[in-house]
Amino acid sequence: MKISVIILVKDGARLIDKTLDSLSEFEDIVIYDNGSTDGSQEIVKRYSNVNLIEDEFLGFGPSKNRAVTFTKYDWILSIDSDEVVDESLVDALRQKLDPKTVYQLNSRAFYKNQRIKHSGWNNQKVKRIYNKKFTKYNDNLVHENIIDRGLNVELLDGFINHYSYTSMSDFIVKMDRYSTLYAEENVGRKKSSPLKAITSSIFAFFKIYLIKKAFLDGYMGLVISYSRASVVFYKYMKLYEKNLEQK
Repeated sequence: MKISVIILVKDGARLIDKTLDSLSEFEDIVIYDNGSTDGSQEIVKRYSNVNLIEDEFLGFGPSKNRAVTFTKYDWILSIDSDEVVDESLVDALRQKLDPKTVYQLNSRAFYKNQRIKHSGWNNQKVKRIYNKKFTKYNDNLVHENIIDRGLNVELLDGFINHYSYTSMSDFIVKMDRYSTLYAEENVGRKKSSPLKAITSSIFAFFKIYLIKKAFLDGYMGLVISYSRASVVFYKYMKLYEKNLEQK
């Protein structure tokens, strides 16, 4: 299939083999490894359609754009090292794609192996396929997105299954990472305060737990809600601290 795949990897040994197995029909997969220490590199080397690049992490947007420079084809599919592509999506990608269109994919989220049906994790549409001659990712260090200004946006059939969390510890690790990236990206650009951190985190919790109906996902919904509130609290507190240090 004449579509290049890019995957950022940092300690992705837990699921990377399942991710790559689901991409067996793709001829060009660029693994952009950011210093894995769990044996991820040895796993991906077993796949003949993989080009392993070991380089520094520049933030999500810049790192994905860097990974694209190693691809062979104009069409780019970007997925995570804990995502699995289903067969219906592979079939959808066999159709002729419009170069001036950015394509969204349906994403289903899982905690451990149980699908999350509420909590804001259900029915997600994510932009993941584009032609590198016409666009790229923005330079956001976190919450990166494909630039679609002047382009069409369409939804393809099929799904990617996202197995992002296998334990509560995963929430803690990602909370720390994403809040740090947010603070680094916005220091000197945005204002923050302890009050903003507290009020925003409380609002985030109730938005997800009540409005997004996380309570219907049982204890997992509670974990997701609290985790999101923690990300919000720490990203604003880290930004507040960095702004003080810059002064």
